[in-house]
Amino acid sequence: VQLQASGGGLVQAGDSLRLSCAASGLTLSQYGMAWFRQGPGTEREFVARITANGGTKNYIDSVKGRFTISRDNAKNTMYLQMNNLKLEDTAVYYCAAGRPILSTSRLASAYYYWGQGTQVTVSS
Repeated sequence: VQLQASGGGLVQAGDSLRLSCAASGLTLSQYGMAWFRQGPGTEREFVARITANGGTKNYIDSVKGRFTISRDNAKNTMYLQMNNLKLEDTAVYYCAAGRPILSTSRLASAYYYWGQGTQVTVSS
């Protein structure tokens, strides 16, 4: 089982990036998915999540209106479209798969599988 995150990079504030998370060895349509991030000197934090069928999406307040999580189960891939990036979005972004219930869906411990992380650096 492998989750491969990609799409990170160095951008300027206000720019956009699209992260991808491709799965192999598991069928993503059977799992809820999420993005987490970990900035310098900070703990890993929840960013966004999407249910297995894509019907429900949730975000932390700081990215609402700027980030969009989506998935293409036919391609076994999840995405995070990040627009209007800010300096505080700088972090390593991780994708994760699991079967969380609503109350645990923002907790890292609720996810079984993790990608290796992709670095997003936003400069002024």
